[in-house]
Amino acid sequence: MKTGFVQDPRFLEHDTGDGHPECSARLSVALKYLEAQSWYESLTQVEANSTEFDHVLRVHNSDYIRRAEEVCRSGNSHLDSMDVSVCTESFDIALLAAGSSMQLANEIINKNVDNAFALIRPPGHHAEKSMAMGFCLINNIAVLARYLQHTHGLDKVAIIDWDVHHGNGTQHLFEEDPSVLYISTHQYPFYPGTGNYSETGIGKGAGATLNCPMPTGATDMDYEKAFMQNILPKLDAFKPEFILISAGFDAHQADPLANINLSTGSFTWMTERIMEEANQHCENRIISLLEGGYDLNALPVCIGKHLEVLLQQ
Repeated sequence: MKTGFVQDPRFLEHDTGDGHPECSARLSVALKYLEAQSWYESLTQVEANSTEFDHVLRVHNSDYIRRAEEVCRSGNSHLDSMDVSVCTESFDIALLAAGSSMQLANEIINKNVDNAFALIRPPGHHAEKSMAMGFCLINNIAVLARYLQHTHGLDKVAIIDWDVHHGNGTQHLFEEDPSVLYISTHQYPFYPGTGNYSETGIGKGAGATLNCPMPTGATDMDYEKAFMQNILPKLDAFKPEFILISAGFDAHQADPLANINLSTGSFTWMTERIMEEANQHCENRIISLLEGGYDLNALPVCIGKHLEVLLQQ
């Protein structure tokens, strides 16, 4: 497999302040680890590029985007809530994260690579239509899904979110839309409080949301059961044309922000299963975007295992 990979030093410029878990070291430490792997040179480097407002406005309210830009450029330290720390450069870096994900989509559609991974920040899956939440400014994966549909003409896109926190923003943006399947595994009850089994979509989107809430202390076996009994059959029935992964690695047993006990190997296993689905349904087309993951020792290794599977190393 040819795997596209995007990273850029500008992502480090999103300054969240001292002691914030979503810090620039997440990317710098991860990149240092990845560059030391024997297979790193096999990755196809893709240039990071920003996006135009038009693409973001397919997902977010224009008033929110204007407010986010003004708050960041004015030098305020927070946007909408105390858990969304920002600096002067944050809005531009958020546009860069969303745009870089779209660059990966172009590379796959043009058959230059088979799949791809974006080492980006800030993360996105908590960002709502009109509000920043949970370290997130722009919902990168939602913007990407709409970009695939509007620019590249795809009908059905599946989003798999294995971050330990439920992707409330992504779910709410698509819960009335049957063309986007949203699947989430997450600790529950836990931040942000959404993601119960009963949340399955609204109106025409009924049935196009699948939540697999996990209890505190859930293990590899619990996740494997959810995949085999619920997630994989749902993907088979939906038959996606493209699979996107909100790849948070904070369900790892070492992560300080949650209480799920996944091993490093579980991320290999989950990636393998999604690779099989992509091979069966959508010509191997997968893009995964970094979301959470806050242990600076575990995060790089988990990303590495994920990339090894994408590369089929």
